[in-house]
Amino acid sequence: MILRGLVGGLVLAAGIVPCMAPARAADLPPAPPMAPVPAPVAPIAYAPAVYNWTGFYIGGHLGGGYASSSWSDPFTGANNDFNSGAGFLGGAQVGANAQFNWLVVGLEGDFSGTILKGSGADSLGNAINTDTEWTSTVTGRIGAAFGRLLVYGKGGLALAEDKSTLTDLGNNSASTSFLRTGWTAGGGLEYAFNNNWSAKIEYDYLGLGSKDLTFSTPLLPSYSTSANLNVQEIKAGVNFRFGGP
Repeated sequence: MILRGLVGGLVLAAGIVPCMAPARAADLPPAPPMAPVPAPVAPIAYAPAVYNWTGFYIGGHLGGGYASSSWSDPFTGANNDFNSGAGFLGGAQVGANAQFNWLVVGLEGDFSGTILKGSGADSLGNAINTDTEWTSTVTGRIGAAFGRLLVYGKGGLALAEDKSTLTDLGNNSASTSFLRTGWTAGGGLEYAFNNNWSAKIEYDYLGLGSKDLTFSTPLLPSYSTSANLNVQEIKAGVNFRFGGP
């Protein structure tokens, strides 16, 4: 009887357990949804900052010049032309730029001490001389920026100190010094090495017009002429720029 009861109990238990198992699985909470896998992010490309030419600057320059003169001959009415040949110049400049996209506009003033001495002779053999002692310009500038390279043109007012001398056939001399005014036009290239320093090379033509001159020597008590002067300059320089974006 005891053995029969144990067998019956085991059979009953075996029938109950399979019936309970599905119920327990159904009672379990649902598995949390899987988080979406993020899409791969492209690496950020950092472009180098574009150079901006806006700001005030100051600098210096060295170079060479060439002066050509033409004096009217009081005896024949013809022109006596002569030139200085190549000469040295050096000086400083100061200015300011403003950049709008690729367009750069600005103002600049410069001063150059020069060694430009030219000599010739009139129809009688009297010596005539022109010594350009310094030049200065005040100009507007306009250019196109290609990153750190600036291509520009300039134009405006030109000034020069002129010392003119007449020496007659008796070796008597008379001189006069005066300020010439005229116009200038030119252009150049400037390259920025960093945010502050740049280097440039430029060409300038100075048209300094004609000036009426009168000299008096023992042999030529009243020598009147009209003297014309033009100067060409090539400058290489550096600039230091303050501030700006």
